[in-house]
Amino acid sequence: MPTPEQIARQTIDRLLSAAGWILQDRDAFDRTASLGVAVREFPLTSGYCDYLLFVDGKAAGVIEAKPSGVTLSGVAEQSDKYMGALPQHLARWDDMLLYDYESTGDETFFRNLRDPKPRSRRLFAFHRPETLREWLMQPKTLRAALRDMPVLDKTGLRDCQVEAIEGLEKSLAEDKPRALIQLATGAGKTFTACSFSYRLIKEAGAKRILFLVDRNNLGDQTLKEFQNFHPPGAANRFTDTYIVQHLHSSRLDPDAKVVITTIQRLYAMLRGKELAPEDEEQSGFEKWSADAASQPPIEYNPDIPIETFDFIVTDECHRSIYGLWRQVLEYFDASIIGLTATPSKHTLGFFNQNLVAEYPYERSVADGVNVGYEVYRIRTRVTEQGGTVEGDGEFQVPVRDKRTRKVRYESLDADMDYTGQDLDRSVVNPNQIRTVLQTYRDRVFTELFTDRSGDWLPKTLIFAKDDAHAEEIVTIAREVFGEGNDFAKKITYRNTGEDPKALIKAFRVDPFPRIAVTVDMIATGTDIKPVEVLIFMRDVKSEGYYEQMKGRGVRTIPDADLRAVTPDAKTKTRFVLIDAVGVSETKKNVSQPLERKRTVSFEALLEQIAMGRRDEDALSSLAARLAALDRKLGDADRMRVAELTGGRTPRDLANALLDAIDVDKQQARVREEHGPFATAEQEAAVVSAMTESACVPFDKPAVRTALKDIKARTDVVIDEVTTDEVLSAGFDAKRAQETVTSFRTFIEEHRDELTALQILYNQPVGRQRLTYAQIRELVQRMTDAPPYLTTATVWQAYKRLDAAKVRGAPVDEQLTEVVSLVRFALGQADALEPFASVVEQRFNLWLGREKKAGRDYTAEQEGWLRAIAAFIAANAEIAPADFQEVPSLADQGGLLKARPLFAPRFDEMLDDLQTALVA
Repeated sequence: MPTPEQIARQTIDRLLSAAGWILQDRDAFDRTASLGVAVREFPLTSGYCDYLLFVDGKAAGVIEAKPSGVTLSGVAEQSDKYMGALPQHLARWDDMLLYDYESTGDETFFRNLRDPKPRSRRLFAFHRPETLREWLMQPKTLRAALRDMPVLDKTGLRDCQVEAIEGLEKSLAEDKPRALIQLATGAGKTFTACSFSYRLIKEAGAKRILFLVDRNNLGDQTLKEFQNFHPPGAANRFTDTYIVQHLHSSRLDPDAKVVITTIQRLYAMLRGKELAPEDEEQSGFEKWSADAASQPPIEYNPDIPIETFDFIVTDECHRSIYGLWRQVLEYFDASIIGLTATPSKHTLGFFNQNLVAEYPYERSVADGVNVGYEVYRIRTRVTEQGGTVEGDGEFQVPVRDKRTRKVRYESLDADMDYTGQDLDRSVVNPNQIRTVLQTYRDRVFTELFTDRSGDWLPKTLIFAKDDAHAEEIVTIAREVFGEGNDFAKKITYRNTGEDPKALIKAFRVDPFPRIAVTVDMIATGTDIKPVEVLIFMRDVKSEGYYEQMKGRGVRTIPDADLRAVTPDAKTKTRFVLIDAVGVSETKKNVSQPLERKRTVSFEALLEQIAMGRRDEDALSSLAARLAALDRKLGDADRMRVAELTGGRTPRDLANALLDAIDVDKQQARVREEHGPFATAEQEAAVVSAMTESACVPFDKPAVRTALKDIKARTDVVIDEVTTDEVLSAGFDAKRAQETVTSFRTFIEEHRDELTALQILYNQPVGRQRLTYAQIRELVQRMTDAPPYLTTATVWQAYKRLDAAKVRGAPVDEQLTEVVSLVRFALGQADALEPFASVVEQRFNLWLGREKKAGRDYTAEQEGWLRAIAAFIAANAEIAPADFQEVPSLADQGGLLKARPLFAPRFDEMLDDLQTALVA
């Protein structure tokens, strides 16, 4: 019977072999037999080592084997005796061995002696010999590079993003394996991730970064963020320099620097299994319950070695990623970086309490990054108490099959009682849904949005319990509001006939639909800035999920963009959370509304603070009012306040009030003044001093008067006596005309300054060759200064003025759409249509000309040509290098395939095609 150490060595042999090492006994020693050779029981000056590792024929490291169950933390010191005691004649990479492994087969530790402060870390398996050779060739290790990062270029970064990046890099320099970044929803977590990913790749030499998302459509959003990210000081966008792959299959691009995927797909890949697309379309917050069966353990997969990724970024993933799926994260020899708006105790525990940056929701509201919210509670008898379905055997009741939705009728022999929790699960009561929606309809303009015309229901997102519940809500919403199908839409993964992604886009940028009903597809992560109302028709137990769902309403939005979808809106200063099920009352750790004294007027709050009121609710409410006021002000009014308060704007005053009631800030001040052992009296004195300091500006009558005057000018007095009548109703043609006029003025004023406009103005159609850089410059200038024109806003304005000439909508974040706008404005095109549509039309004409010229293309060649045309539609140009970097071209074989396929006219064809499609 084998001993425990023999069993351990058998496991170690298997792991080494799987990682590409050749195993040899000392008497059969051949160090050149393979790139990686592991020789058992090799004699060294200080004795026999269990395994000596040769890389490319030279000794590089050792493995010290121990029986299963032995703790390895002290074994590294035992290995030290081998590291420097090398026979004089032994071929080696350095004067001492560099790589030190200790393993029981079940547990493996690794130490790289070239690191600044070599520290053993736990591994799932052994590194491949190719990896060790690559490390040996590098001038310094990754951990050494992380200690020598250049100063961060803060251009384009918010303060909270700077804090996050610098905090993360400090943590990595200290070789902490896990770091957590908390940034409130809307504060730019993904942009921050793009920024630090670029630095880790460019400055630290990271090989590859894994970006884990909660579900697949958030992967699409993340990919778009990387595609649009332009690092400060760099000549190109991120994806022009590095390949970013969004995994839709089990094939990993070996050249990808960033890989985006879900944990489900990664787990399936490691186990060598295929994954059905629908399995990564549902959020972990919905799918993974506490009683879910544990996943089968993963084993080493030679196709995906442990060193595949240097860093793993987890973006707002369900906490089960740190429990149920934890084995997937710990498979890789990688530092783990967490991004979250709502850290739970599970998340903090997984990241070893290493919170490197903290920017909570309340602070983001005060800074104007997000808007605050109010809770509007609707209670109904059925929701609270349930009901009874009477069954006396005489009358039949409808019963629906959940799977097929087919309705049949049955008699109940006895009454069926149900509770509020049974609603829309085992029992559906359409009257309960109807009562909630009728209440919303009747009060939305009388209590919630009293400054609106009543013609445009604020963009409303309703959270349903499941797909069947969502179906009921959509049907009843159309009936209650007396509107057609385009007014209310269901957006779930079970949509039939309509693309959910297209519906999300329409909800984001078009006037219709006004109501979207979802289960979880847009409950987390998805940005829909115009949303002003969230209706919870389902309860949520998870505090993190609840915060994520609330996050769909917090985003700020430019006034013009808000009016493009809700014409009678002015400024988004808050959103309303309508609670129809008690979701805001069940026990959770929830960020509190800043506005807690809604019934007290702004003027009264100011006077109460001046008279000495200092309770937390009053200070929080005044901070909320000041933050909302600041978003409405122009520079002149801000300067007026600043002159009276020693340089502080209303936003600064709001932040000071928040600091005074922020427990963390209070404790930091206590420690600063009295050390870690302050008495209760000392703590109370510090808190009181902070509160008084924050309230000092409001002691001055001039400050209060100025704030009241400015506030009065931002509101409008309502005359309820004078009668009025409707003369006309429709889209705001005047505002649309102003937008179009501003756009025409802009291009006329910059026609001699911007290269793209020079070409479009001065060259005839057919000779207007443009580059991506020229187009990007034009778009940036449009959005950088007043009137802050965006392609989508101008496009919508043209559509409102002359819908017959506008076909389709511009593709989000595709800069080339501006070319269509300028050509239409200059009269060079009769219709305004997406640039890709124009390219497709021109492509078909070009194919026809080629055929007439005697150049027929095979099906394979035509497939390549269409892929090239699609890239040109998005980028206006294409270069040979793009064939190696763009997945749609590289995956087909890249330049090595394309050039011979179109020989000898490849370069000529490429030039001709670009001219035909763009110029």
